[in-house]
Amino acid sequence: MSRGPVLRILFTRLRAEEKLLAEAARRQGIPVDLADVTDRVFGAALPAEAGDVVLARCVSHGQNEAVAGMLEARGFRVANPSSVMALCGDKLRTTLALERGGVAQPRWRTALSEEGALEAAEELGYPVVFKPLVGSWGRLLAKANDREAAEAVVEHKAQLGAAHRTFYLQEYVHKGGFDVRAFVVGGEPLCAIRRESSHWITNTARGGRACAQPLDEELSGVLRSVHAALGGDFLAVDLFRSRDRWLVNEVNDGGEFRNSVEPTGTDIPGAVVAHLWANRPRA
Repeated sequence: MSRGPVLRILFTRLRAEEKLLAEAARRQGIPVDLADVTDRVFGAALPAEAGDVVLARCVSHGQNEAVAGMLEARGFRVANPSSVMALCGDKLRTTLALERGGVAQPRWRTALSEEGALEAAEELGYPVVFKPLVGSWGRLLAKANDREAAEAVVEHKAQLGAAHRTFYLQEYVHKGGFDVRAFVVGGEPLCAIRRESSHWITNTARGGRACAQPLDEELSGVLRSVHAALGGDFLAVDLFRSRDRWLVNEVNDGGEFRNSVEPTGTDIPGAVVAHLWANRPRA
């Protein structure tokens, strides 16, 4: 007798999120397997079998995208798809996709030289925020309040290697001490938290305080537009409220959610695994 399909959760570090996803699957009677792929050799064999659906949760975005691509090449259903990972993993590509989709964002500029980066900062007006194209948890963000600070940031970034020599800048948004992280599952808004902090970086990983944010018609419409622009099974969308409208700051394809379940009262992992299982490959 052949075995049935399994939800495969692949990871390189077993975080709270992966445990919560596996627990949610078991509660729903979904066959689930947690697999550490850190030392796995890919090529002749892959960590899945025909009919499985794969949830790729490697910590490194580049590794996650590589794993997804290899599995997709062999015909596996992977969440999120590698194409969505590629869009969300590069802030410039995310920005361009959202722009094509008509989604409001903070004003931005990109430049290929130190001189161009300083000109971009002048165009946006101070303060400006320098961001690495790839990164999460608010790492390597820098707010420059004036030309002198911008010169220092640009000089440092130029020494960090090729990945930092494409300069990406955003206007600094006065957001009233909070931003919002919202979760989208299967294209539909699920829940959101409001993150408050006295620091300009409000990530909960950096100490931001979380409480529930209502999903009204306006916010839900913005989130559906984000999904229409990027696709994906599970997105974590960061937004600012400025000038009486929502601005999409960033979109994460492998978002952490452990600090959002309690404030929202929403079973986020349960919604994710239910969606994936309902949309698994059928024979």
